[in-house]
Amino acid sequence: MNETLDQNLHYRAWQEAGRQADIQGFASALFALLKAQIPLRRLSLYEFMESRRELLAVASATPGRDNVLEQPVLYCTGTQALALSNWIAGDQFDWASASAIERCGLAGIRAAHAESALIGGLGNAQGAQGLLVLEVSDRRPIEPDALVWLTAFLEPCAIALQNAQRLRALGAQAKSAEADKLGLLGKLGRDEIVDSVVGLEGGLREIYTRIERVCDSDLPILILGETGTGKEVLSREIHQRSSRANGPFIRVNCGAIPPELIDSELFGHEKGSFTGATAQRRGWFERAHGGSLLLDEVGELTPAAQVRLLRVMQDGVLQRVGGEAEFAVDVRVIAATHRDLPAMIREGGFRQDLWYRLAGFPIELPPLRARRQDIPALAKHFVARAARRFGLRAGALDASALRLLEDYPWPGNIREFAAVIDRAVILGGGERLDIAQALGSAMMSIPDQPLSTPSAPSAPSADDQTLLTLDEAMAKHIEHALNRTQGRIDGPHGAARLLKINSHTLRARMRKLGVDWAKYKAE
Repeated sequence: MNETLDQNLHYRAWQEAGRQADIQGFASALFALLKAQIPLRRLSLYEFMESRRELLAVASATPGRDNVLEQPVLYCTGTQALALSNWIAGDQFDWASASAIERCGLAGIRAAHAESALIGGLGNAQGAQGLLVLEVSDRRPIEPDALVWLTAFLEPCAIALQNAQRLRALGAQAKSAEADKLGLLGKLGRDEIVDSVVGLEGGLREIYTRIERVCDSDLPILILGETGTGKEVLSREIHQRSSRANGPFIRVNCGAIPPELIDSELFGHEKGSFTGATAQRRGWFERAHGGSLLLDEVGELTPAAQVRLLRVMQDGVLQRVGGEAEFAVDVRVIAATHRDLPAMIREGGFRQDLWYRLAGFPIELPPLRARRQDIPALAKHFVARAARRFGLRAGALDASALRLLEDYPWPGNIREFAAVIDRAVILGGGERLDIAQALGSAMMSIPDQPLSTPSAPSAPSADDQTLLTLDEAMAKHIEHALNRTQGRIDGPHGAARLLKINSHTLRARMRKLGVDWAKYKAE
């Protein structure tokens, strides 16, 4: 056999080791290469499972077909397993001698094939991997030169077996991850990680028509809306519909970050830049590179953070805290807030130039009370989700229950709606939906907060002989505020701002006290 042919066959064996994802495919290809050069009757590959003291047949090839051996698993004693591991993991690839066959318990391999079978060890730096067994014709023994030539095929066999082991491990990890994902989704009551958006054909139709026009651009988007209206869900939908869908989507709640850590969280910091900075940290902008970054509650950013955010949005570069190097970042910014940013700009709490950058494409997400046509679809969606989450049957939603949902003002919007449906499913025990009791719990669940009193209340007259009850006095005070604001509750000029109370809490208090704010509205 000439040297050029040797090199060509060895090269083709390496090609097959890198090309074949299936170990049986590699065994068949290698058998075809060797069959033309030696009297080969069968080629078999064994994987050595040292912890279980097993030799597992993973591939076998014979002329014209592939088959699995009649004895797919061969066992060895602890002493034999140790000897086999030491022999395979030697410094060079080799074929087993008669003494090695006896010492390592390989007589079973010989018996499963033929006395003339060649047994080669397959190992790597990590240890023993397996065996290559070549069953040759007794009538044409292998010459010593041919045995040396065959030794060069052991290394690509070891690589092919190692690749098969890694692919199998990856497959097991993928199955485990998928099982974990399905388990977590079941606990959340979802079919997918990203929550679906309900209302595309109803109350959100106009919004989605606008979104489709801007998704594929890099224009910043500002989503305005009350708490619980689904600003994060809408942001994820924008990301998924954009050309950045394969990139990261990162949400940062600006209101939940301590002011002294906002710069570090958004832009990162260098090691030693401040007390506690024990390592370099990439900020959220760097982590969102190539994708989208949702700045939730952007109105809570400090003035200093607003300045740095403006620079990043203008120049597309940032500096980590305590660093000198500049980094280019490619991030689509989606900002969201329930705050009245124009009012904050007038009061000096938010930068006007940052507003212009963020509001490249403003979207106002309507509250649930303004999209009541979506309530049946939302109810169906959340009932199914709650049933999966709690392992109950999805009870039927009758007309009377639906009317209760449609008549409720939903101060907490979609977030409150989902919580009410969860309670209704649990209270109904999977047989029905107890919407009435669930809504009753919702009305009682808003905590009481003390109402502010005027800064300089007038002293009571000496002639006053009777006192109002606390509820009566509170109702009068609220009515006075509603009269001044002409029935307006929300916004910078609403009664809630005047009384320094959360608007949702104020509505709940008015329902409790029987205050009808509608009669104070301007005609």
